[in-house]
Amino acid sequence: MEKSVADPILVARDLVRSYPGRRQGERLRAVNGVDLSLAPGEAVGIVGESGSGKSTLARLLLALERPDRGSVIFEDHPISHLSEARLRPLRRGFQAVFQDPSTSLDPCLRVETIIAEPLAAHRIGDRSQRRLRVADLLAQVGLPAGAGQRRPNAFSGGERQRIAIARALAPKPRLLILDEPVSSLDVSVQAQILDLINNLRSHHQLSLILISHDIEVVREVCERVAVMHHGSFVETGQTAEVLERPQHPYTRMLLDAAPRIRYPDV
Repeated sequence: MEKSVADPILVARDLVRSYPGRRQGERLRAVNGVDLSLAPGEAVGIVGESGSGKSTLARLLLALERPDRGSVIFEDHPISHLSEARLRPLRRGFQAVFQDPSTSLDPCLRVETIIAEPLAAHRIGDRSQRRLRVADLLAQVGLPAGAGQRRPNAFSGGERQRIAIARALAPKPRLLILDEPVSSLDVSVQAQILDLINNLRSHHQLSLILISHDIEVVREVCERVAVMHHGSFVETGQTAEVLERPQHPYTRMLLDAAPRIRYPDV
């Protein structure tokens, strides 16, 4: 993708990741030669159908998997092949929100403990300071202060995703990677969560990578978009340009299949 004038916060170079196929010796490329650059404060969307390689790419960008080839650089730190011990202090700067909050939130823990997990992991603040931080984050994501004493199963899907977003924001990251953050939610709730993401992005001056199978989700949040098909980017550019004048048949297919998101009346 074309680079921003600003020094990028994240750069991916020639990423390749393959997995064993069904036949002996066969290797299937989930990610095939991807380049990506993200400027500070920018939001880039990555769209494609299930199986296009989006979630594998997310794991590579988060250094949860190592690429077969290529590298990921976060704030001038090559992170793709670091040991977990060397990665740990860097992870404070980039956090993730995943698709299904019912599986990413421990049902046995109170919400206050869940949101404070990254604070404890990175030894940020004492117990009193963490409690204040959790209360502030609950307010930022639109949940009452008393929510901290309840467990995840007491909340709706949209509320649980708000909790997941609060947890990701707890250590004050510069970058959020959101992997299908609204795909498990009703369309009306999707709009509310995307509105929240936009507001939080502005408030915290966050850089975002938003991964979705729905190109209309990306329209609401991202300045740039990359369309992913069979592990590669088949079309990239400014979101408005790509969505209004798509050049690749696969992009046109995604647009034809996408329902429009309707924001609630204010």
